Amino acid sequence: MSRRTRPEEHPDPVEAVFEAHRTGALLSLATSGSTGSGRREVVRTTQSWWCSFDAYSDLTGIRAGDRVWVPGPLRSTMNLFAAVHARWAGGSLAGDPATATHACLTPTQLDQRGHELPRGTAVVVAGAHLSAPAATRAADRGLRVGHYYGAAELSFVAWGTSSGDLLPFPGVELDIRDAPREGTIWVRSPYLCDGYDGAPGPLVRDASGWATVGDLGRLDGRALRVLGRPEAIVTGGATVLVDDVERVLASVARAPIVVHAVRHPTMGQLVAVTLTDAADRPALEQHARSHLPSSHRPRAWRVVPVLPLTAGGKPDRARLQEQAG
Repeated sequence: MSRRTRPEEHPDPVEAVFEAHRTGALLSLATSGSTGSGRREVVRTTQSWWCSFDAYSDLTGIRAGDRVWVPGPLRSTMNLFAAVHARWAGGSLAGDPATATHACLTPTQLDQRGHELPRGTAVVVAGAHLSAPAATRAADRGLRVGHYYGAAELSFVAWGTSSGDLLPFPGVELDIRDAPREGTIWVRSPYLCDGYDGAPGPLVRDASGWATVGDLGRLDGRALRVLGRPEAIVTGGATVLVDDVERVLASVARAPIVVHAVRHPTMGQLVAVTLTDAADRPALEQHARSHLPSSHRPRAWRVVPVLPLTAGGKPDRARLQEQAG
């Protein structure tokens, strides 16, 4: 068995990745949300990252001397990749966002901390859907935004300015299976991982080198519309996919929102929305009535000043559900 490196166990995770590349060791990278006995690690070669560096440099414009702000923990795969690429390109990590030329953020971090970046900063946004309105708000603040869809197992899949204009990342082949228009997203590229170490995960491969993590989507020409991984709320006997509701509401929300479940004594669960701007609620309720079936319309609403985040910088749905219970 090839030697494996867990970068998070080293004082300098970025240097640990470079050392693994020099020695040919495999990387074991923990996926977001997996802890304890359920911890799941993705195993990949360093070459599966290195072979994407040129394309990533072209899309982000990161070059020698640039300063990349990565506020999230390097335990997160997307953050570690950004830090490793910055060193490979001859750049450095910026400790202060005010000095950054580039940044790597989740959509929620972009909303909460994007104002700390200088105008003209190039921001790579990943980790969750970036809606077109959110991308527009960032552009209005003078930021240059790029967005990619991917997964720890698949690495890069598609790139655009928001989730509404994603095209295949250079070197990636896409296929939609199991349905005529909308189905499971399958990917073939040199960026795929080798599998898992520890608890099993959603990655499935076929004999032809295609892989999926179960995300749903559709292709409109070459453009990929990601519909998300099925996360269901069962309410009054109806099964509601969270992404179906969140995608519709996020298209008109001016501030970040999160759709999640709350417990109910007779309905089982209710569809709930946590807002960060109370002024969004009237428009969202009207939009829900016009664009969602009655079973999918939110029945519970609450407002928080700041969304709680997971360690990887994503909205913490479990914590929101607990708080709203």
